[in-house]
Amino acid sequence: SGIYFLNFTTPEFNVNVCQLPFWSLTVLYSWKSFNEKKIYNWFLFGLFASLGFLSKYLFLFLIIAIIFYYINNLKDYKKFDPEIFISIMVFLILISPHIYWLFQNNFSSIQYGLDRTNLREQGLINHFKNPLIFLIKQIIILLPVLIYSVILIKKKKIFLNRKDKKLNFLLSINLIPFAVMLIISFVSGANIRTMWMTPFYLFLPLLIIYYYKKNINLNNIKNFFVTVLFLFLLSPIIYFSISSFDKTKRTDYPGREIADLVQRKWNQNFQNEISVVVGDEWVAGNLSYHLGSRPKWFKSLNNLENFKEVGGVIYAGNPKILKEICPGEYGTIRPTGFCMIGRR
Repeated sequence: SGIYFLNFTTPEFNVNVCQLPFWSLTVLYSWKSFNEKKIYNWFLFGLFASLGFLSKYLFLFLIIAIIFYYINNLKDYKKFDPEIFISIMVFLILISPHIYWLFQNNFSSIQYGLDRTNLREQGLINHFKNPLIFLIKQIIILLPVLIYSVILIKKKKIFLNRKDKKLNFLLSINLIPFAVMLIISFVSGANIRTMWMTPFYLFLPLLIIYYYKKNINLNNIKNFFVTVLFLFLLSPIIYFSISSFDKTKRTDYPGREIADLVQRKWNQNFQNEISVVVGDEWVAGNLSYHLGSRPKWFKSLNNLENFKEVGGVIYAGNPKILKEICPGEYGTIRPTGFCMIGRR
């Protein structure tokens, strides 16, 4: 309950949250594969790694961390495990349809992710400002974990036993993905979205407890549980309070209801199906998902008239602008305007 991503944001159930079970299972079966040497563990390692990657490409950072750990500790395992190719083959086979889809769709999902980082905003200052903002946010997010550690742990001296494989593994899966993200932000000037870090701290409490297991102060266990209970209850109280007063939150977005209203208005004015939806990824993307005809989504079009031939088009965006330029049927569902162009 001390990690923001594992309580407050979980009701959103987006791709970041979807990574959590695959992140856990990939870590589990990678460790089992390295130490138990059983074929089914290697198979499951590849399976869950591929499912995690298909959930979000940032999952690759965990895979990099696991590979780094394995290579760095290969001497401790005495020999290379050829069974690792089972994991590699399973991984490649399962992601291959998606790779094919990427080539067929101009890598649109990757482009979407890059757009979210604001890389187009040029400036040397971004290479320092964005990593600094990223670091400050992570420190704030991890404050509850720090508070728990201060209460529960007596001595906080740092001594690394390089021969401890478990500690090396936990350090790798916790620190390397974070370090890669920070380096990318510094080198490219990318703006790292806070929610992207959702699974990154999943094993941080385990690392802390394992490292300080001999220094846990059982005399403070009562204070520890009181603090945990307080923060555990505080999170849903804050969430439901915000959700009750702020109806613009994405977790409360009435996507299906808006799609029903748009479809009704369309049916009243046009004969053909809706085949294209244009606008930002949230409003237009939700509309595309919930409409029965499952129209294609485009982020922007320079000329709506060019798309009349492909069927019905809906443009979602600024109501003031759309109302002036819409050549078809216009409507507003606050705060968004909808321009509908179809065959009457």
